[in-house]
Amino acid sequence: MNDIPAFNRRGLLKLGGVGVTGMLLAPGAQAQAQGNDLPPPSPVDTGAVKDGKVTFPEWRGPSEAPSGDPKAPLPPEDRVGFAVVALGRLSLEEILPAFGETKKARLVALVSGSPDKMKAVAQQYGVKPEACYDYTGFDAIKDNPEIKAVYVVTPNGLHREFVERAAKAGKHVLCEKPMSVNSTEARAMLDACNTAGVKLMIAYRIQYEAFNLHLAEKVRAKAYGRLVGMSAINVQTVAENGAEQWRHKKALAGGGALPDIGLYCLNTARFLTGEEPVEIMATQYSPPDDPRYAEVEETVSFTLRFPSHAIVNCLTSYGARDDKHQRLNFERATVDMPNAYQYTGQSLTVIEREGDQTVQKEIDLTANNQFAAEIDHFADCVLQDRKPRTPGEEGVQDHVLMEAIYQSAATGVPVRLDPIQGLDAFRGPPAQVEL
Repeated sequence: MNDIPAFNRRGLLKLGGVGVTGMLLAPGAQAQAQGNDLPPPSPVDTGAVKDGKVTFPEWRGPSEAPSGDPKAPLPPEDRVGFAVVALGRLSLEEILPAFGETKKARLVALVSGSPDKMKAVAQQYGVKPEACYDYTGFDAIKDNPEIKAVYVVTPNGLHREFVERAAKAGKHVLCEKPMSVNSTEARAMLDACNTAGVKLMIAYRIQYEAFNLHLAEKVRAKAYGRLVGMSAINVQTVAENGAEQWRHKKALAGGGALPDIGLYCLNTARFLTGEEPVEIMATQYSPPDDPRYAEVEETVSFTLRFPSHAIVNCLTSYGARDDKHQRLNFERATVDMPNAYQYTGQSLTVIEREGDQTVQKEIDLTANNQFAAEIDHFADCVLQDRKPRTPGEEGVQDHVLMEAIYQSAATGVPVRLDPIQGLDAFRGPPAQVEL
């Protein structure tokens, strides 16, 4: 019988052919175990558990960025169960996959008007057949205790119906932007959720995106001096035969490029500064005789003036090739951010003086999944009974401002707004976004 201990390829001591997990020996320890006269092995860092999280002492030098501690997801049974309403492109391409990266939320139900599609998606994501609902039977979600929250991803004109039905069923609601099709309906949605005692959050993913969060900190801290001006562009082209697409129907969309993609420019300017505009000037254009723009606009340009005297120029259009760029001009620096409103691919460059030179520094940040971040934030608000960072009030305010943009574009004169004191007047406490 061979009495010499055996080791597998990972250096685990094997007793009776079974690896002893939890015992990881360095090469010196292996040799010592085989009888060689070598010094004791170096200790291997196994980490420690504190408050349910595993932590490790930092091993890198002070010139290196720390690695951070491992993520600490909640056990599946402790996560907030979500039902996703509508299985269109956004849900299938971004939202449902994002649940694979969430730490506090899980997908437990689906709602769709397409039975075959819902069955296929349910099988892909492990959703029980009895947790699949059509639109008519949506109200039955009240009897499913696994569903704590509903993510409404229908066309804009249907947001109100499903937000109010979800609230009546006693479920918290995460609603895609824009909140609705006008401020009147948005206020009704907010009232319905308040009456039902459920939380309402609007899915402004940019406010949970790492690069924009970093930039907001710099703006508010005046890291580069006063923000003098900003330009924000969100444009893309649409199919030439797309006149029947829901985004070109005012009843379903509420408008054209402005509420669909221009809203990112408007909301991000408000979020970065924390301020509310005191004056808006706008103009718009649609190609004549183009059936796509019989009900909604193609292009809108608008300027926002803020109490700090920062001036923000925004352009949104369905007629120009994809570009989602923002540039901020400070007293002492320029910040350039291509792909600012994309789902992925953000970058951030600071142009400033260093000594006698003008330098460009690309800020290296860890990108995050914006959809997972916003879902987890809402789940945390449900678990901790906190107000979301982007509550229904934030969505109502954007509708008020978009209506002022349309008013200015129609009349050709600026719209002056009552000053709103303080920062983040319509937002809840800051989100703790894990990177």
